[in-house]
Amino acid sequence: MNPLSVLVGKAVRRASKLRGGGSALPGLVVERLDPGFMGRALTGLKHGVVVVSGTNGKTTTTKMVVELLQGQGLKVFTNRTGSNFTRGVAAALLGEVDWRGRLDADIAVLELDEAHAVHFVRLVPPRYSLLLNVLRDQLDRFGEIDATTRLLETIALATTGTVVLNREDPRVAGIAASVTVADVVYFGLDASLRSTFPNDDELRGAAGTAPASALPADVVLEKVDGNSAVFLLNDAAPEISAAGSVAGGTVHADLRLRGVYNIFNAAAALATARAVLGAAVKQDALIASLSAVEPAFGRGESLVVDGQALELVLVKNPSGFRLGLKSFDPAGCATMIAINDNYADGRDMSWLWDVDFDSLGLDGVEVVSGVRAYDMALRLKYDDVPVRAVEPDLPAALREFISGSKDSPKRIFCTYTAMLAVRRELSKITKVEVVS
Repeated sequence: MNPLSVLVGKAVRRASKLRGGGSALPGLVVERLDPGFMGRALTGLKHGVVVVSGTNGKTTTTKMVVELLQGQGLKVFTNRTGSNFTRGVAAALLGEVDWRGRLDADIAVLELDEAHAVHFVRLVPPRYSLLLNVLRDQLDRFGEIDATTRLLETIALATTGTVVLNREDPRVAGIAASVTVADVVYFGLDASLRSTFPNDDELRGAAGTAPASALPADVVLEKVDGNSAVFLLNDAAPEISAAGSVAGGTVHADLRLRGVYNIFNAAAALATARAVLGAAVKQDALIASLSAVEPAFGRGESLVVDGQALELVLVKNPSGFRLGLKSFDPAGCATMIAINDNYADGRDMSWLWDVDFDSLGLDGVEVVSGVRAYDMALRLKYDDVPVRAVEPDLPAALREFISGSKDSPKRIFCTYTAMLAVRRELSKITKVEVVS
């Protein structure tokens, strides 16, 4: 290990935090100074490395896996900012390693952008990987949807232990045919829930390959009722126990996470934790940990402004925006939309035209903001959604939104960099979790 590169990286990280800078800069510095830093820091962990990737749900699912494993007594390292490029992982490591670059952890659970994960697994082959879904997202970066599938396949092929796949996504499930070294397990849905979680072909009304739902899944999401869910585990027993949890079988969980999409992500997290823990899993503790998970920052995160709740909902592609609108009732809630087109958001915003905004028609949208504010306003006009103000400047828009809806709960749908900017502004007027 190069102690000098670690010390320089830690110094840059401290300076960046003092200046309120981005979380990835120190990682970029240490990558340039010492390209082998991550590989050495993450080698030798007792339970290895878990890579979580896919188009939607990475941050929240990673958070769930981390907390499930922590609830089993493991010391877990993760990149909790959601900065999912390799430089983000390196930056997070700088906050945890000692001056010699040694990491005190049993396992690392890392969220990684699909393209950056390919670079990461060449440096650090994961013992476990969780591949969530393939949906049309940032075509300017990834190319067509089959190119994204190939990126995820590369992660699976580099995995040495177990690959966890979504059996309801035919492209993800199809990756299993290429896996020769690792074991493969699946998470999935009961047939009654299939229409709630459409795959990419179904979203577009295309006649794609039928989902491989006949595949045996380790965890199946059976029922959803609000924030409550019933999961069927692979060593299935016919009844829910009185305590709501048994060693396998059918289990019930009341989740703190909001959004129907997060409940399917919970099935993915359960399957991954069970793969890591094996026979040592403590099932009651696993379900208790799942029920206690709070939303990841910006993903249904709830703050308080002027005595009213303000929710932040990240949107980044048609599926995410559709499910976000479906999961959060707009009635009685003031709505703001903030759309940026920076690199981390994806430059191509044409996907906004694949989202149905009719549910916002009754109460309308108070403010539209961000770099692509006028594009968003035009899209809403075509769905007859009233927009009361268009203000591209995010700080100004946020002030207008808060002052104009003082007596109402509030919700902001925002792309990734817009969400970061909104959180920075909100931290000036209310308590916002500092994530570093």
